[in-house]
Amino acid sequence: MATAAGVGRVASGRAAGPAGVSGGPAEEAVAVVGVSCRLPGADGPEAFWAMLREGRSAVGEVPAERWGRTLDGRAARYGAFLERVDLFDAGLFGVSPREAPAMDPQQRLALELGWEALEDAGLAPDRLAGSATGVYLGTMNGDYALLADRRGAGAIGPHTLTGSQRAIMANRLSYTLGLRGPSLCVDTGQSSSLVAVHLAAESLRRGETELALAGGVQLNLVPETALVAEGFGGLSPDGRCFTFDARANGYVRGEGGALVVLKPLGRALADGDRVYAVIRGGAVNNDGATPGLTAPDRAAQREVVELAWRRAGVGVDGVQYVELHGTGTSLGDPVEAAALGAALTAGRAGDRPLPVGSAKTNVGHLEGAAGAVGLLKTVLSIHHRELVASLNHETPNPAIGLAGLGLRVQRRTGPWPEAGRPLLAGVSAFGMGGTNCHLVLSAAPQPAVEPAPAR
Repeated sequence: MATAAGVGRVASGRAAGPAGVSGGPAEEAVAVVGVSCRLPGADGPEAFWAMLREGRSAVGEVPAERWGRTLDGRAARYGAFLERVDLFDAGLFGVSPREAPAMDPQQRLALELGWEALEDAGLAPDRLAGSATGVYLGTMNGDYALLADRRGAGAIGPHTLTGSQRAIMANRLSYTLGLRGPSLCVDTGQSSSLVAVHLAAESLRRGETELALAGGVQLNLVPETALVAEGFGGLSPDGRCFTFDARANGYVRGEGGALVVLKPLGRALADGDRVYAVIRGGAVNNDGATPGLTAPDRAAQREVVELAWRRAGVGVDGVQYVELHGTGTSLGDPVEAAALGAALTAGRAGDRPLPVGSAKTNVGHLEGAAGAVGLLKTVLSIHHRELVASLNHETPNPAIGLAGLGLRVQRRTGPWPEAGRPLLAGVSAFGMGGTNCHLVLSAAPQPAVEPAPAR
């Protein structure tokens, strides 16, 4: 088991890649050594994996107790929601009974998930004080601040400012655990949490941090943000994400959060950590000037995927799965598919279509936390060496042409497609303002087998 004393910088060079993987010069690999999540219908990673394997969806109508009023006849009436987001063990985190109600529940969720992820990594959270541990959280909305505003000036108190500031979500973790590494919230729209993980990995590679907590949280506490998404035209009137399907007509919102604990791979192996998966490399870019502020750009998405794989130092011919951004929108899906086909499957043999899928079909679009959910799904798929079905796919979107792009939606749970090859996957997240992120993941290196002693 790793301890706080075992958290340190990698003194040696880059850890070797998985056997059989070749490419250009690689970034230093980063290990995922701990995971946590709280998602609709899944109160932890094991429950989330069971949901994925069983092909279940957590989407339904908005619970009556959540918003206090119905939205009959509107797309905003659908979503995937957590239960009892009002519950919080304030004493465990040293929060006073007066301060706890003033805290955005997203802050409280981040505290809980950070604690659980560290425990999953075999680290005692209360023993990390003073360490160069970083916290990188993706977040997008501040519904609790809207609720606080409704209560008027008379409800403002000494904890209102810190309770409603989004930056404090990361700072709470650093403060509570005494962490001295970078502590920041990332808002790049719907790509926020995957960008946060990328920034955390880069910080580890630079030696700026010794350990990192990264991911994202999202809670949908008021109807206004759902109505804004509906007014924009983003929500599916059917309350489903029909990713890459002919019925694609928007997305359904979800909530919750997912965090990972990251560590340089060399140090993780030396410490004997359980390594769920390895982040080989990643990249972030922006669409730049497009026909509209929220219009995705095929060339930019292709470039971010190509750059991530180049930085990972592995050949794209070895990719076996991509977790899509995959919102199920009529504009976004064809652009994403075309970019992936150009970046990863051009020249790929026709009998080897690349499996793709989206966790949004299970738990909805978690917006600021969506990338972390897709990352966790991929990490668990690598860890369990199994691909799970992407839901709501019956007829391929005619605007995509999956076969011609060398892609296929993963519709069944089963083994990875190419037995004997190293497990390699990509994860994508795109923000509506054009900030794109792609990470490259692999399985952990297999331990060397010692030769049997001569008799």
